[in-house]
Amino acid sequence: MKISSKVVVVPQVNIDTDQIIPARFLKVTDKVGIGSHLFEDRPDFQVPKGSQILVAGDNFGCGSSREHAVWALVDFGFRAVVSTSFADIFRQNSLKNGLLPIVVDAKTHALLKPGTPLTVDLATQTLSIEGGPTVSFPIDSFSKTCILEGLDEIGYILKHDAAIAAFEGK
Repeated sequence: MKISSKVVVVPQVNIDTDQIIPARFLKVTDKVGIGSHLFEDRPDFQVPKGSQILVAGDNFGCGSSREHAVWALVDFGFRAVVSTSFADIFRQNSLKNGLLPIVVDAKTHALLKPGTPLTVDLATQTLSIEGGPTVSFPIDSFSKTCILEGLDEIGYILKHDAAIAAFEGK
């Protein structure tokens, strides 16, 4: 997974999942189309289509554990969110739905202005700011493998189906 895109910035801290996708849109179970309601109750967050990288303020995705927030971001077209921190459940939901949450230090975060060209390379775990530094970011190896191979947890287990069957046959 390598993403090169100009960034969209939503700089406010503590953006909760209700701001990402309002509760009245949680009745859907289909991920397609939910992105059209992204930040619907926050008209001050003008998020133009076309960018694949969202830069958010500290503690992004706090509040309730709604997975729909991640679905909305992915359906809108984002493939990575960069922040100084994420709410833990939002971060886990992101990893399980193929949205890469990247934690950077405050100094790096301050360099990410609206429209900054940025390249995210998951294989090398680096974030390269055009005309600026390249920094590394952490991610656990299981989540990295799943995102790189386009697998969820069940897909990962099924990938080892033959080995599981051989073990059970002993």
